[in-house]
Amino acid sequence: MQPSKEQSLWMYETMMVSRRFEEAIEKIYLEGKTPAFNMASGPIPGEMHLSNGQEPVAVGVCAHLEADDTVTATHRPHHQAIAKGVDLKKMAAEIFGKATGLSGGRGGHMHLFDPSVHFACSGIIGESCGPACGAALSRKLQGKPGVAVAFLGEGAANQGAFHEALNLAGVWKLPVVFVIEDNSWGISVPKSEATAVARNDVRAAGYGMPGHYIPGNDPYAIFDIAGEAIARARAGKGPTLIEVETYRLAGHFMGDAEQYRPKGEKDALFAKDPLPKMRERLLAEGMAAGELDEIEKRAEARVAEAIDFARDSAPAPDSDALTAVFV
Repeated sequence: MQPSKEQSLWMYETMMVSRRFEEAIEKIYLEGKTPAFNMASGPIPGEMHLSNGQEPVAVGVCAHLEADDTVTATHRPHHQAIAKGVDLKKMAAEIFGKATGLSGGRGGHMHLFDPSVHFACSGIIGESCGPACGAALSRKLQGKPGVAVAFLGEGAANQGAFHEALNLAGVWKLPVVFVIEDNSWGISVPKSEATAVARNDVRAAGYGMPGHYIPGNDPYAIFDIAGEAIARARAGKGPTLIEVETYRLAGHFMGDAEQYRPKGEKDALFAKDPLPKMRERLLAEGMAAGELDEIEKRAEARVAEAIDFARDSAPAPDSDALTAVFV
């Protein structure tokens, strides 16, 4: 299965929006945090996890999703949120802790929630799996169409919640797809030292579902396999597990010195940056350079508008600290 021209251009534009958004966030996040790094300082306090390099996973999967489908994501969620259609202005405002944010500034970047497009994420490792099963079960019991996709990192595949969710999905044949983004590092621990198997797709057999491994961070290959898995779920044939080799171009979090990486690894990863590689492929397929330039300009304009909206919005009032809280 290959994407149409329209799908290919949507994938490229969405990847570009995600990258430009994170570049803008990275720059703003560092305001007030130098020369001595203080996570609490600046217009965006707290941790920040960037998804630069992992954009192909989000677009390759979300290109197949419809408005009523559900996505649950991780603590590194920006590319997935953008690909699912989360409002970019409200998302930026949420990251800035502003009243106009998705949750009034309460959640921050690890807890983006947009029910209008059925998107949620969590800072808890492996937390995406259970809610995705719940959404899929709800649709199945009500006889409604729709699938759920749970994104998670390769480290989350060692969590009990992951295995419990796969077991339930397999037993009940839920319309859910589990997508593991394997960027080789669980914070600073290499996958080889934390996981008993080299590839998590082999674990699918233990839960009665197909498993696929996609090397090379290739958006077209991801589009192909994800399309098959999502179509299978829509047809009532149950869940699928996919593991994708992808690349984390940034540290685990902003401020991460990345001393755990072998010498030369970052340079090698940047040489495989998926954005210029996809532009080269689109040009080779006959897309006009001018058309791609316009896409890039449009992406930059969208991001600039969202950042301006977030900066200009009023901060969440202190009184909101005790609202929308269960006690």
